[in-house]
Amino acid sequence: IENRYIKSFLSYIPYAVLTAMTLPACLYATDYMLSAVVGLIVAICFALKGKGLTVVATMACVAVFLTECIMRVVV
Repeated sequence: IENRYIKSFLSYIPYAVLTAMTLPACLYATDYMLSAVVGLIVAICFALKGKGLTVVATMACVAVFLTECIMRVVV
């Protein structure tokens, strides 16, 4: 493929597909939608700060766990 615009477009396809498959799974993997959103926000914040995958995943899991613990007490 010679066209640089098509090459640029095709280079983003794997990221778009991965996002389309992962995001719904993240939002419906927990008991409460709120805990999923909190975990997603925490993961995005740590990723934007340049932290590694292990730190991002661990902190997102901790955020989801704590949010679900709080939600079970409140609800």
